[in-house]
Amino acid sequence: MKNTLKVGVVQQCCNDNQQDNHNHSESQIRKLAKDGAQLILLQELHSGLYFCQTENTDHFDQAEALDGKSAQHFSAIALELDIVLVISIFEKRSAGLYHNTALVIDKHLGVIGKYRKMHIPDDPGFYEKFYFTPGDHQNPFLPIQTSVGKLGVLVCWDQWYPEAARLMALKGAEILLYPTAIGWDLNDESDEQIRQQNAWQIIQQSHAVANGVPVVVANRVGFEKSEAAVDDNDGIKFWGNSFICGPQGEILVKADSESQTTLLADLDMQRSENVRRIWPFLRDRRIDAYNDLTQRFRD
Repeated sequence: MKNTLKVGVVQQCCNDNQQDNHNHSESQIRKLAKDGAQLILLQELHSGLYFCQTENTDHFDQAEALDGKSAQHFSAIALELDIVLVISIFEKRSAGLYHNTALVIDKHLGVIGKYRKMHIPDDPGFYEKFYFTPGDHQNPFLPIQTSVGKLGVLVCWDQWYPEAARLMALKGAEILLYPTAIGWDLNDESDEQIRQQNAWQIIQQSHAVANGVPVVVANRVGFEKSEAAVDDNDGIKFWGNSFICGPQGEILVKADSESQTTLLADLDMQRSENVRRIWPFLRDRRIDAYNDLTQRFRD
């Protein structure tokens, strides 16, 4: 791991044309690489619309193999630009078996690792359990070693679970990365929308603080109308606000809630070592007293 790592994030709107979305992502990746980015994160399911607003078996046609069009397209870009890319795909593993999967692409090595989303939501407008099987990694929450460091890659709903972040950190993750697709129901009151967005940012900053590592978040932006819409407000207004924070949760750079944009930040990787020396949370953990964490609920 170099002392300083330049990290980029792409925040974009998506439509129903995969090639259009890939072309936009590529243009932003090239811009970031020109500015020196060594590691770039794309948002969750960036190849198309967020189809999980409804349950529709036709959407399974969008799924692709691990070595499919997305992997090939972005592997060629990573090779040309000499960068590490984290992308997101709707993976078809087999007939009737699909995952929400992040792929890590490392320069000339191509795809060197994958992470299949572990926590799958099932809420109004986010019917992901209909589409995605939870990850069944033999060694779950295992960081992926790359040429720029050991990456703890998690996906969207995983970001609400401190256990996932902790396990990645305990296994040596030097950065936590969250490709994300989250937004507002426009029928909610504005105060509730603000509370939701603040909670989303706070929980991820807390993972940085509790584990002494930087956190990188890419969220999509723009309004996507539901297929089942009965009025113009039926859909999700993705709230953007992608950000990068340091190991004390300090915001280094942050996007707004409207713009297609990129973020770029220099991560001082020595800070994690320094922060953990003054806040030795890993030292003071009472691992002898945590057995109940493996239970669903303590009745």
